[in-house]
Amino acid sequence: MKQTKLNNELENLNFRFNVLSVIVYIIGVVILIRLFNLQIINGQQYREDSNTRLSRESTIEAARGSILDRSGNSLVSTDMSFSLEMYKTKVEDEQLNNSILLMTTTLENNGDSYLDPFPISINPFEYHFDSEEALAEWKTKYKIPETASAEEAFYIMRDKYKIQTDDINDIRRILAIRYAITTKGYSTTKSIEIADEISRQSAVQLQEKGEELTGVNIVIEPIRKYHVGSMASHIVGYMGRISDKDEKELEKNGDSYEYQPSDKIGKTGIEKVFEEYLRGEDGIKQIDMSVDGTITGEYTSKEAIGGADVVLTIDSNLQKITENALAANIQKIKSGGFSQTYNAKGGAVVVTNVNTGEILAMASYPDYEPALFYNGISNEKYAEYNNNPLHPLNNRTIQSPYAPGSTFKMVTAIAALETGVTNTSERINDSGPYPAAHNPRCWYYREYGRGHGYLNVSGALEKSCNYFFYEVSNRMGIDNLEKYTRYFGLGQKTGIELYSEASGTVANRSITESKGTSWMVGDTLVAAIGQGYNNFTPVQMAKYISMVANGGHPIDLSIIKSVIKSDGSQVPDSEIEEFTNKKLGLEPNNAEDFNINEATMNAVLQGMRAVTEGEGGTARSVFSDFNISVGGKTGSAETTSGDVNAWFVGFAPFEKPEIAVIIIVENGGHGYYTAEVVREIIAEYFGMNVGQITENMDAENETEYFR
Repeated sequence: MKQTKLNNELENLNFRFNVLSVIVYIIGVVILIRLFNLQIINGQQYREDSNTRLSRESTIEAARGSILDRSGNSLVSTDMSFSLEMYKTKVEDEQLNNSILLMTTTLENNGDSYLDPFPISINPFEYHFDSEEALAEWKTKYKIPETASAEEAFYIMRDKYKIQTDDINDIRRILAIRYAITTKGYSTTKSIEIADEISRQSAVQLQEKGEELTGVNIVIEPIRKYHVGSMASHIVGYMGRISDKDEKELEKNGDSYEYQPSDKIGKTGIEKVFEEYLRGEDGIKQIDMSVDGTITGEYTSKEAIGGADVVLTIDSNLQKITENALAANIQKIKSGGFSQTYNAKGGAVVVTNVNTGEILAMASYPDYEPALFYNGISNEKYAEYNNNPLHPLNNRTIQSPYAPGSTFKMVTAIAALETGVTNTSERINDSGPYPAAHNPRCWYYREYGRGHGYLNVSGALEKSCNYFFYEVSNRMGIDNLEKYTRYFGLGQKTGIELYSEASGTVANRSITESKGTSWMVGDTLVAAIGQGYNNFTPVQMAKYISMVANGGHPIDLSIIKSVIKSDGSQVPDSEIEEFTNKKLGLEPNNAEDFNINEATMNAVLQGMRAVTEGEGGTARSVFSDFNISVGGKTGSAETTSGDVNAWFVGFAPFEKPEIAVIIIVENGGHGYYTAEVVREIIAEYFGMNVGQITENMDAENETEYFR
């Protein structure tokens, strides 16, 4: 019984063993058949396929969006740039040298330069080293005899790289690249850049000769082009390579985009504020190569998405006129083109649409060249900018608060009329020194030894009578004056879509209280004529004058007209507003309309008209022969350094205002001197093409023009 059971178990075991043997045999046969198929039947095909398995990814850089003016003219755009790079390949020296010669000859024929660090020149043969010690070290490194001449070393290096041609120029071309890849290094995955910004012709020709080139790849990348030089430089801003500080700032703002260390981003201006919209999204290209470096295939695994275009509210023609007029005016003041000479320094101009708040032009002098920063500004040029006492990188229109001088008097007039401390009919007698506080005197008394006499509010603006504004401000007090100052947007950020906007300061009680002193009547009197603690930026002044011109209604200033995505769709205005408020740390503006009395505004506006047209107007001679009625106000604001900043603010046409223009010239001496810039800008806006502005002044009334 036991024997039978044992026999059965042995039979089962043998059966299982036989089955397993058959399975192993079948698997072996299948493997042999597969190997036969791989190596014999389809061996050649698979060997060819394996040669194309060298693959790498390449970034397709997205075209950065353009910055356009309101009419679609390109201020900044992105052009395609071609560069040439090489990867290490498994080829013999002869094939590599032939490839290099073909590549360099093609570039030279089209006038393109390429990488050339080889330290020996020909015709005549010469070494190029900074010192004898450097030459000696080089010879030692490349095993060149210590006494070898430049010519001898040249041919030693030729033999080192197994260059077979006898043409000395061809040898030199090959040596340039062979030496570069030896010293700088490259691999199958890490390339070396041979040439950048090559011509399209070279790119096309090299692409056509791809089969004859080993490891050579043409890279198409966008490059930033600033088409108008330094024009609008403080608006558009500049770009530069991303830094750790930039990345941290972007992360803080919730930007999760993955930048590469070599990426360039906006550093200032619109380039920075709208970085997220402008940059686009990079794509990915897959490149297959054979082991000898020949590209066997390319395909895009992720399409690049171009950046959005940012359309500004500025008009490029008006911007150009504005910048040129400002620069010319500063030079004219410095060179004695008016009756007195002042060492005029920097300046700023802002032009706005008084009904919409759109900024039509905005100039800060001096300016700079944004293009210099794109590939890394030179130390010398940056030092020139940075050490310039006029600070050309500073945007005076939004970063520099100034005392407004007499251009502030419209605020005082409106506040006085609206609070009821005076009316449009009351005439206040300017009899000389004001009998309060420090007994301040009107500028007219200092010039002529007498007061203006009896003036109403319009006449006080026309004559720029300090006495009148001392009196009404003393009646209403600083709190009322502060309320209306803030209503007109002064002493607070306008919310313009640019970084680094300053707030400025408004004269108020808390300033002296923070210093442990009381607010005095004298502080109010000084504030009423735009001096003392009042300091406002030019862009705030532009908002203020726009509101005066439009009847006293609140407006929001903006320099962005629209943002257009690469697919042609427009970003909603609400999204842009939310984006910029978050980016710049601004609160939504919910300004209350004071509904200023029409009679109040008419009285003030008539006073401004009299400045340019009235017999005693402080800018009458500038606008006397002008075909458009202009409301304006001059201002000469003293500074703690003793300089006198020159202001002029104006709007046109008087009957139905469209634009406002404000200008300040640091140490410009007299507000009257700057009025011609405003006239020229208004003339350009209305297509008058006025030529040279008259320089005639009524010598008898000259001091009238200096307020």
